[in-house]
Amino acid sequence: MRGRTSGSMGAKTGHEMRERIKNAGHGGDRRSLSGPASFFQRRVRPVRLAVMGASLVIAFLLGALFVSYGSKLYEDWRQDRLFHRAAALLQQGRLNEASDTAQELLGRHPDSLPALYILAEVAEKENLEEAVSRREQIARLLPKDADSQLNLASAALRFGKLDLAREALDGVAPTDRDRAAFHVVAGWLARAEGNLAEQEEQFAAAVKKEPTNDLYQFNLAALRIRSSDVAKSAKARDTLQRLSKVAPYRTGVLRALLNDAVERNDLGAADNFAQQLQMSPEVTFGDYLLCLNFYRKLDEKKFRLLLDKVKPFAARNFNDLASLMEWMNQNGLAGDVVKWIDKLPAAELNSPPAAIAVSDAYATVKNWSGLKRWTHTSETSEWGDSKYLRLAYQAIATRQSQSRSGGAANAEFETLWRSAEELANEQEPEHALALARLASKWELEKEAEELWQRVAKNPPTRREALEALRRLYRGKNETEKLYDVLQRLHETSPTEAPITADLARLGLDLEQNTERSNQLAREAYDHAPNEINCAVTYAFSLSRLGRNSEGLAIVQNLPPDQLHDQHAAVYVALLLAEANQLGGAQEYIAAAENGKIYPEEEKLLDEAKTRLAATSAAPSPAIASTPVELSPTPTASQR
Repeated sequence: MRGRTSGSMGAKTGHEMRERIKNAGHGGDRRSLSGPASFFQRRVRPVRLAVMGASLVIAFLLGALFVSYGSKLYEDWRQDRLFHRAAALLQQGRLNEASDTAQELLGRHPDSLPALYILAEVAEKENLEEAVSRREQIARLLPKDADSQLNLASAALRFGKLDLAREALDGVAPTDRDRAAFHVVAGWLARAEGNLAEQEEQFAAAVKKEPTNDLYQFNLAALRIRSSDVAKSAKARDTLQRLSKVAPYRTGVLRALLNDAVERNDLGAADNFAQQLQMSPEVTFGDYLLCLNFYRKLDEKKFRLLLDKVKPFAARNFNDLASLMEWMNQNGLAGDVVKWIDKLPAAELNSPPAAIAVSDAYATVKNWSGLKRWTHTSETSEWGDSKYLRLAYQAIATRQSQSRSGGAANAEFETLWRSAEELANEQEPEHALALARLASKWELEKEAEELWQRVAKNPPTRREALEALRRLYRGKNETEKLYDVLQRLHETSPTEAPITADLARLGLDLEQNTERSNQLAREAYDHAPNEINCAVTYAFSLSRLGRNSEGLAIVQNLPPDQLHDQHAAVYVALLLAEANQLGGAQEYIAAAENGKIYPEEEKLLDEAKTRLAATSAAPSPAIASTPVELSPTPTASQR
């Protein structure tokens, strides 16, 4: 029934359709198809299509926008999630996992600051040099951010990259350079460069900016407690006493106070500090060495008891064993080290750093046969990267040994030493430094000079190398080379007044760059007018400029006892002779001749004597009523 109904309906529909087609074919409805209605229908269809097309485009754009925005939201959420996870892992001390998570984040976003911060923190906690490159990336992305530059400078200082640290500090805007944090980092850079005066100035500036910051107070006090200024050292001592009750600083304070008490020969206070330090939970093996240094001065019995206590403790660790042996070698106990060697298992001695300390003990007691035997029988593989020192000690033993003819010994020495140099140059810069120190210790002047010149090219070791070359050239009276070294030292530390004065005075002595030397003398005096070296140099400069009376007025205001240092006395004698003050000049000539002076100073002293011989003026009163003979002051004698 359903099928039939359906069929009749289909037939009816088909019939109607056929009738419409038929009528259309006969023209009965032709007008209706070609009239306004037909036109409207033809016009509507394209509009609908356009509307539909526009709708599709809008829908597509909206969809794309939704997908894009949704992806960005997801990526931001993902990035935020990775960062928080890495930060949480870092806080929990799970450094490897924190690093891996941050690396994943950095893989998605190569310039992700959160990822770089995490990786920098991890590297710093693990003491990895990678921290420098991470901080460098952050500083590059945030070039105007002072904290980023200071963090980079701090990381660079930690790993001895002094030039990079200086560059980072130079990148801090002038408006941010009066912050306490800037002064602290600048102070540590000054210390790395060997400029202790600049370090003190910077630390003092940090304390002035943040006087309630205990860390800054500790840094400054630990430095100033060793000051020659009695008021400064006393104030520093009071600050450290206060900080000794603050847990984070207690152990560091005890170290500083112990050193201070030993230097002041306050043995009762030193004994108290030493006992407290040994009971401290943060006591280190280095602290035991500090206590040994004190007890050796205080009481031989207590010293031996502590040494016997420390020896088995040191033998448990290669580094501690080497540290104790090195301390004993440096404190006149190398003979005890040689005796102790026989009681220690060979396995504890055959590898660096203990093997190096054993070699140094044999060399210190001049047991050349023992040193040759030790360095020859030790397996090369056991010395590892320190093989160059093994060869160097062999070379020293060969040169010092009298068992062979001079020519053969010298040839063997040259071969061994050159091999040591080649190995050191192929490895870390620190190896060339160690070899240079060894060459200086055993007075191998030619070898030491070559090594120090090479070491001076490395920023972290530049200051030590230049100071070593300074001593070497001063000892050999090679003043042209000395002048060059002083110029390089001044370039490294342009605000360090004693170095500036040394450079200026030597330039005036040698009559080189006199205009610049006079300018440098003024700069040094302006920076440190009470420093004897700076004041005498400026007074000498004024005399050379024809202003002798002004120079004489400067030295007359200085402590007479310091002026009787043999080096300072040369210039004072010259000033007095120029002023025709015969009695005073003779007094300081005698003071200068009482000690060893430099060749260029001998010429100046001869000049003073010649002036006195030529003058007929009556003697004038001396600056000091009685001469005082002093040993050379550090600033004058280290020129």
